[in-house]
Amino acid sequence: MDFTKLRAAALKDGDDEEAVTVNTRALIDKVLARYSGEWTTLRELLQNAADAQATTVTIKFETLPSAQVPLSNTTNQSEILKHVLLNHTLRRLVVTNNGLPFGVNDWSRLKRIAEGNPDETKIGAFGVGFYSVFADCEEPFVSSGNEAMAFYWKGNSLFTRRLQLPVDQGNPNTSFVLDYRNTTTPMPNLLSIAQFLATSLTFVALQNIELLVDDWKIISLKKKSAPSVEVPLARDVETKTKEGLMKIQSLDRESVQMDATFMNVVGWKPAVSTSISKPNSYDNSYGSSSADVPSLRSFFSRLTTSSSHAQLKTKAMHDEKALQDIVLEDLTALTTANVFLRVTTAVVKTSVSASFAAELERATKKPPPKTTKLAILTSSYDEEAASTKDNHVARVVDIFSSVLPGKKPGGRIFIGFPTHQTTGAGMHLSAPSVIPTVERESIDLNARWVVTWNREMLRVAGIMARLAFSNEMADLSFKLKRAAEAAGHGTKISKEEVAKFMPEALHILKTFTFGESTPSSQVSQLIEEAFWTAYKKPSIEIYSTRGVLPTTTVRLATEDLSGFVEGIPVVPETLVKGEFVSKLRDFGIITEITIGDVRQELGAKALSKDQLIQFIGWAGRKAVSGQIDTATILSLLDVAVAMTGDVDGQGDVIALGSIKNYLSVNKIPPELPIPPTTIPFKFTRASSINELQALGWEPLEIVPWLRFLIETNASRPQEQNLTTHVPFAAHVLQVLSKAWDPLSPSSKETVASLLKPIPTVPTKAGMKKPGEAFFASVRLFDDLPTVTSCQGVKEKFLAAIGVRKTVDLETIFNRLLAPTAEPKQGQHATGGRHMEVIKYLASVKDDIPAEDLKRLKGSQICPAEAGPKGHESSQGTARLYRLSELFEPKDRSYRQGSGEGRFLSLLGLRAFPSVPELIGLMTSEDIMLRDKAMTYFIANHHINGYANFEVGTSTKNFLPLQGDEKRLVSPAECFTNERCSVLGFSILKRELHIHGNKFGVAIDPPITVCVNRLIAKPPQNKRDASTLFGYFSSRLGELGQNNVAKLADARIVPVASRQQTSNGFVNEKATEDENLQHLTPRNCYLGSSSTFSEIFDFVDFGNDANAFLLRCGSKNEPTKAEIAALACKEPARLLGIMQSPERYLSLLKTLADDLPQLKRDKVLFKQMKSSKFLLGSIEIPGNAEKRKSTQGNSMDGAFDPDEEDNEDAPIKQWQLVLPSRIVVVDDYISYRLFKGSLMSAPQDDKLEEFYIALGALTLGSLVQEDLRLGQPSEKQDSAVKLRNHVLERSKLFLHEYSKDSIKHDSRWLEKNMTVQVVSAISLRRSLRGHTLSHTEKRSAACTNERHKGWTLYVTAGNYDVYQISQAICKLLLDRPNQQAYLTFETFLKLNLYELRSRGYNVERILRAKAAEQRIAEEERRKQLEAEKQQIREQEEQWRNESQVVAAAAREERKSHAMPGSFGSDSPENSPTPAPQPPPKDRKPRGLFSGLSRRLGLDNSGEAQEQLENFLGGGSSHQSEPPADNPPSYDEASKPVPKPGETEKVSSPAAVQQNLLNAIQSSRAHDSSTLFSPPTTQSIKEQASYCDSTPSHNIKFLADASNGMRIFVDKNLAMPESTFLGSNSSALSGFASLLHEVADVYNLSRKSLHIFFDEAGGTIAFNANGSIFCNFRFFAQLHSKRLYSVNPKEQGEGKVEAAAYWWIVIAHELAHNLVKEHSADHSFYTEMLVANYFPKMMTKSASYLQAAGRSQLQQPSLLD
Repeated sequence: MDFTKLRAAALKDGDDEEAVTVNTRALIDKVLARYSGEWTTLRELLQNAADAQATTVTIKFETLPSAQVPLSNTTNQSEILKHVLLNHTLRRLVVTNNGLPFGVNDWSRLKRIAEGNPDETKIGAFGVGFYSVFADCEEPFVSSGNEAMAFYWKGNSLFTRRLQLPVDQGNPNTSFVLDYRNTTTPMPNLLSIAQFLATSLTFVALQNIELLVDDWKIISLKKKSAPSVEVPLARDVETKTKEGLMKIQSLDRESVQMDATFMNVVGWKPAVSTSISKPNSYDNSYGSSSADVPSLRSFFSRLTTSSSHAQLKTKAMHDEKALQDIVLEDLTALTTANVFLRVTTAVVKTSVSASFAAELERATKKPPPKTTKLAILTSSYDEEAASTKDNHVARVVDIFSSVLPGKKPGGRIFIGFPTHQTTGAGMHLSAPSVIPTVERESIDLNARWVVTWNREMLRVAGIMARLAFSNEMADLSFKLKRAAEAAGHGTKISKEEVAKFMPEALHILKTFTFGESTPSSQVSQLIEEAFWTAYKKPSIEIYSTRGVLPTTTVRLATEDLSGFVEGIPVVPETLVKGEFVSKLRDFGIITEITIGDVRQELGAKALSKDQLIQFIGWAGRKAVSGQIDTATILSLLDVAVAMTGDVDGQGDVIALGSIKNYLSVNKIPPELPIPPTTIPFKFTRASSINELQALGWEPLEIVPWLRFLIETNASRPQEQNLTTHVPFAAHVLQVLSKAWDPLSPSSKETVASLLKPIPTVPTKAGMKKPGEAFFASVRLFDDLPTVTSCQGVKEKFLAAIGVRKTVDLETIFNRLLAPTAEPKQGQHATGGRHMEVIKYLASVKDDIPAEDLKRLKGSQICPAEAGPKGHESSQGTARLYRLSELFEPKDRSYRQGSGEGRFLSLLGLRAFPSVPELIGLMTSEDIMLRDKAMTYFIANHHINGYANFEVGTSTKNFLPLQGDEKRLVSPAECFTNERCSVLGFSILKRELHIHGNKFGVAIDPPITVCVNRLIAKPPQNKRDASTLFGYFSSRLGELGQNNVAKLADARIVPVASRQQTSNGFVNEKATEDENLQHLTPRNCYLGSSSTFSEIFDFVDFGNDANAFLLRCGSKNEPTKAEIAALACKEPARLLGIMQSPERYLSLLKTLADDLPQLKRDKVLFKQMKSSKFLLGSIEIPGNAEKRKSTQGNSMDGAFDPDEEDNEDAPIKQWQLVLPSRIVVVDDYISYRLFKGSLMSAPQDDKLEEFYIALGALTLGSLVQEDLRLGQPSEKQDSAVKLRNHVLERSKLFLHEYSKDSIKHDSRWLEKNMTVQVVSAISLRRSLRGHTLSHTEKRSAACTNERHKGWTLYVTAGNYDVYQISQAICKLLLDRPNQQAYLTFETFLKLNLYELRSRGYNVERILRAKAAEQRIAEEERRKQLEAEKQQIREQEEQWRNESQVVAAAAREERKSHAMPGSFGSDSPENSPTPAPQPPPKDRKPRGLFSGLSRRLGLDNSGEAQEQLENFLGGGSSHQSEPPADNPPSYDEASKPVPKPGETEKVSSPAAVQQNLLNAIQSSRAHDSSTLFSPPTTQSIKEQASYCDSTPSHNIKFLADASNGMRIFVDKNLAMPESTFLGSNSSALSGFASLLHEVADVYNLSRKSLHIFFDEAGGTIAFNANGSIFCNFRFFAQLHSKRLYSVNPKEQGEGKVEAAAYWWIVIAHELAHNLVKEHSADHSFYTEMLVANYFPKMMTKSASYLQAAGRSQLQQPSLLD
């Protein structure tokens, strides 16, 4: 739709124009709804006064006396004032100002709503503020100058009258007179209004405000300002706002003082009991305010009050009581209070585009100002301190509570007057040019154009705040410097000055710290953003330990570093916790102290002693914690320099960059000299070892310290000389001795080497080198220099550095062992002091140096025994020997365990000769010496521990051999097991066998060596082989897998070879030498075999030797795989050895038994498939067959293969052929026909499977059958019967077979096989690949057709049952044989009783039939579900149809006759007879009479009459029903459609659903299922209900043959047994008929029952869903024809009976829906009949067809 054109048309062609009318009262009420704040009227009137340039405003409340509470007779002004406040009500409010009188425009705007003040310098904008007076006043009055205006109402319209006064009668002021609308308004809270007036005076251009109540002046407020001071604008300040609309031109600061003089009544709070509530008044009494309303917080605080909170509350109550006591003394007493403020005012120049200005003027009714002023109000620390109260009343009654911005709720934005919007900081903002919302309580940050203007104004406020902050910090800096100069510190600011001005700094930062503003958080965000970005450089002034400095030079101290870097200005800890500094840190404006700062400070000056200690501690802690990396630590140490003196600037200089070590006093005392690269201990005393090591310093070790002492020994004073000053040297030795044990071996060696050449050991002979000094315990000579003055020095240390505990050998040898003369050869030594020397040396053996001990071992110091035999030790030789050359004496005086004995053993004296020495003696050529040495070795082997020596590793030849004692060999060359000699190994002398282990001789040679010798030289005959293999059998446990594998593939087994002739037989005349050959154990078999001995090589070398061969891979007999491999390789030879096909086939059978195992060897199995090793046979025909073959080239004809002449039997020829060339005979008839051209497999089941697995083909796959059929027979009755018969017998037949042999079961056969009768069948067989064929006439054959499955064709008349069996068995079994054909033929020919007499399980078929019934029941249920689904789909379709079917369609459908009729012939073969014309005397009939006629029932007769009586119908002339019948029911009334309207019929789906409900709700009688009437959908064809059917008196009698229950009347006259005996057949027939009728409805068969009574008219009845049918009616009406001999009459009788009871059951099913015989019941009965009529027709046709077939059927084997 084009709305533009539509609007133009309305403006052009619309109705007469009309003005929009306004309901003035409603408009004002809606405006006042936006002005619902407290003191709104006063705020607007004060604003008008400020706009009129007034200086003084007087506010006066005039009251009305109370009519209920009279004034008491008193002159006390306090009591009178108290009475006025408590009991008087407000009459009038008069607000007067001394501003300019109203002008013409002012009077004009006063009476026009929404026409604001066009002056952009004024606050008023919307023109609705004045109308706030209507909140309490009905008709205000205004007087200004010489004019006055009165407002009055006429209905909902407001009118004014304006009066002009003479000049002398005019009002010099402007007064607003507001008479209160009602007289019940109490006095307002004086403290609340006083605080509001004080806040209003803050920024408004007024100087005085007075508040009066009647004639009492309650409060007088005055404001005065000091001269302003211009604030210079810094160069780097960005004075222009973000969007460039505004720019600050100048900035002024001034101090403002506000004074308040008020009566004490302002602080008076009357008690609740003193006030009298006014009846029917909702006004609050005096003293109440919005602040007095109880809150949830106060409520819950009373419930959860803690002890501290209770104390505070108690104190507040005491203070309040004290205040009230003072106030009540004189309510009219005056109190004075004052407050000092600082106001910063900026002149702002605006620059907006014309379009922007126009949009803004449209929104505010005035153009934007070109210049405007903004002011921020703060309270400086000095001024806030000066704002004190003179007395207790002034302190408690806080008139200026909301004036100071530091108090809650904080700074506010003033648009002339305070709004609800806070600034988020400790300052007020006066912004008269900010555009508020209509109610003036908030800033408009939503309207377009307005929001941009207001945001720019707020950014100006942020820039102003930054400038004010800088000015405040500059003042604070000036105060700090002045205080430092006054204290005599010059320009350096000390901690005292910093602490003194800390509160003021805190106050400034708190004032300019921005939090979240309310109600709009954007306000504080905009101001703060401009605050921080006002300066171009990211820096701001901050209070630090060096005064007020920019943040670029101030740091945040994460810890106190003042101990060593005092020059870095940091933010004091008190300020760091504040939010202002947190923002500095978050914005990155200030940073923490960096390493660069510390480095710069360290490089600026040298550290003092104390500062050095603190620096080392700080740096160590940082390094340990990982806060400073190693490289940074080193950079700090490189620039750090310290003076070690106690006074600054004195002492030694320490460059920390050169320090490498620290002193560990537990090693080196601090008083001893240390290297210059080591930090003195006094500076590291407070630091831990980890911290010092983290600085890169290592502990001063002993070695470098000692080297330092030695290298600087000459330059140190005498008292620290290491070689001359004994005390100093002893002290150093004590330190070294104490630290000696922890030293590493290399360090110990270094210390010893450093001290060795220096005389550092004090002795009694002076300072000596360590090697020249002796321990004091050495007293061998008196003149030795022994150690003295070394108390506390360990002997272990002195010994380590070279101090001697023993006299040197040179001295000993010179002084003690000097012989007098060398004895001649053969002389004996007569003297010598060697025993004394040995005793001395043994006593000091632990102290003998290693060099001396080594020298002693190599020196000749002892003689050998030289005495006579038995007294050998009595004399010694003149020659001296080394102790290693001698053995211990056998003298009893010698004790091996003594000190001397152990010392001699240490020097090499031995107790017995060693094994190598004895072996050397045993290799001597001297036989006696050799025998003695061997005897000594054997005798002392255990005593002397010779077992520890590996004699077997000796390569010397010293052991004699068995049989060759002159020859000596090494232990590795002989063995003790004589059996190994067969391999050529040497055997130790038999007498030494028991000592073989002592000499290291093995029992047997290594098994690998033996194996290699066997492989290299295998045995050449059976005897040698038996011996050799027997030896190896004794060592089977030693044969490993590697040796076994090596032996298994080695030709080591001697076997006599079989020389074969050309015919494949063995040549037994060959010589023994020619027969010998060597085979591997794998190719040999042990023992003998009658079957395979001529094929494979069998050996027998005895049990032991055979066990060895078995271990090496020989087997007792060949495996099937080996046999198969041999058969594939040499099949002709194998057949020749077997000498007969039967034995060869037996061999193949053994292979067939292991077919799965052979298949696993894929290579072998593939070879078997491609080898000519299978035996097949071909029949060569005899003479008779040859003669027959010559009679014609074709085999077509009447040749009978069964006619054979036994004398001319064919010859069977066996051949070895490929598996693929062999045919497995699975069709013997085809084999008989084509056997002359076939290479056949043996007819053995196992061999046939084996042949097929190898690739043989079955004969059935080679024979192609071509079935030629005649014309299908018109009568297929026998085909159906034959099919059922075959299916039934197949179940029993397959029961005898396993599942593996069954191809298809009977269920498959039932689904996939059909039977058809044809006129003729001929079968032509042809062999693929040959030109042979044969044609045969058959009576039965089976074939498979695509999309149809298998069809069994039979010829009409008598057919060959064997051929049927043959065709069916091929479908049922995988490999049918002749026995299967004959067995199934028997099953087909014999009946069940004959089969049972032959021992077959016939009952299984009966159980199968029962299972089929269960399946049929399940199918019935599925069909019901399918019908339900179909009904749902129909109902959905019914809803979607747009047209309805005419109601006449049903009548038309009823009038047409059923096409076709049922005769004796089959419907498929008979033409449809033409319908008979109706008789002339035809009477009107109902639906059921027509159905009876169509079903072939006679319209006249007892059955028809009974049925019509039962259904409530009958002839039209009958006036009333018979007495026996149920009562008739009325015709259902049909709704009459409206004229011109076609009635819509009910949904067929709904009807069908009701019918299904009727069928499903039927149940078995006495069933546990509870009957509940089914739910029916409303059908408008129904009528009203009538009475329900009465119940019947019956009882259970018996079950029919099909399981249907039979009931009889309880009053039955005849005996029950007589009734059953005479009617058993008829009862079974009736039960069977009812089951078939139930199947028409898909009705559960269990819901139908039979009952019998002897009298009555009840044909059937419905008892709670169970249907009972009367047998008496069946017996009398239908039984006779049903059991007629004539098949045709029998068929027609069955149709008549079925139709009769089909209608009856429909009638009873309708009772499941409707109990009464009504139109509804008749409707559902007809619907049931109509819906199931097609199925009943089919059922009736089948009855008639069956009768026709029975009439033509001749007896056959199936009967």
